[in-house]
Amino acid sequence: MVHIIAGIDVHKRMLMVAVGVMDMHTENGEITEQVAFENRRFGTTAAEWRHLAAWLSRFGVQEVVMESTAQYWKPVWLTLEGSFRLQLAQAWSNRAPRGKKTDYKDAQRLVRRHFAGELTLSFVPDAEQRQMRTITRRRTQLTRERVRLRNQLEALLEEGRIKLSSVISDLLGASGRRILEALADGVDNPESLAALGDERLKCTREQLVEALSGNPTAIHRKLVRQYLDQLSLLDKQREELSQMSADSLRDYSEAVRRLAQIPGIRVLAAQQIVAEAGPRAEAFPCELSVIPSRSNL
Repeated sequence: MVHIIAGIDVHKRMLMVAVGVMDMHTENGEITEQVAFENRRFGTTAAEWRHLAAWLSRFGVQEVVMESTAQYWKPVWLTLEGSFRLQLAQAWSNRAPRGKKTDYKDAQRLVRRHFAGELTLSFVPDAEQRQMRTITRRRTQLTRERVRLRNQLEALLEEGRIKLSSVISDLLGASGRRILEALADGVDNPESLAALGDERLKCTREQLVEALSGNPTAIHRKLVRQYLDQLSLLDKQREELSQMSADSLRDYSEAVRRLAQIPGIRVLAAQQIVAEAGPRAEAFPCELSVIPSRSNL
């Protein structure tokens, strides 16, 4: 039986490719394995990726395995997707013996270890799920960035002896925003700033006035304005991403709804789970699957 497998050692500016022809046959009652390799180097431009695909097809390659090297494997994968059976190996599972790391040897080792079942393979979802992940992960990144900016803004206010976060629970809530906007615009009277607070605030007016009786400089005010502008942009982008996420998951709204019924999981978290695990969670087989198949939606 002959297996033709290609191993690709992915670098930022080049691809080291080894096509292994694995010939297994029985001789005197024993299984014998013979391997012959063809090696070639490719660049990492669109034209080179096309040449790679054509070269692999010419050899009759059935399966391609590559290492998950940073993000550089992704365009190679996208070029070959649909034409070959692709596998992504975690780099640590293809480590070379000490002092024996060479480019073509790495690619050949990928072939040998994959054929022997010794590689740890990563789950790479299909194009639709990858798009879902891109959107939900970007939204998560912006949420973390918002928390970071909020903390930096609070530190800036402390430097200006403004203790606003000590008396209101949400620094960036409606009341906090109004007060910060006025502070950035040059309002320096604590009474005037405190008057912008909502009556539903748990602190008293006196406590709010005292918290706002600091001494922010002109530089502090300008920096507060920058933070507020950044936060406004982030909030706008997060809203756009939420809409994009809802649109991309529209066909799986029932799965999202069912997940959101679990205590502690809200809609955004449910969308994240579907994007990460897949609409059918096929990569994680389980008899008690929470997410229904698409055919049941």
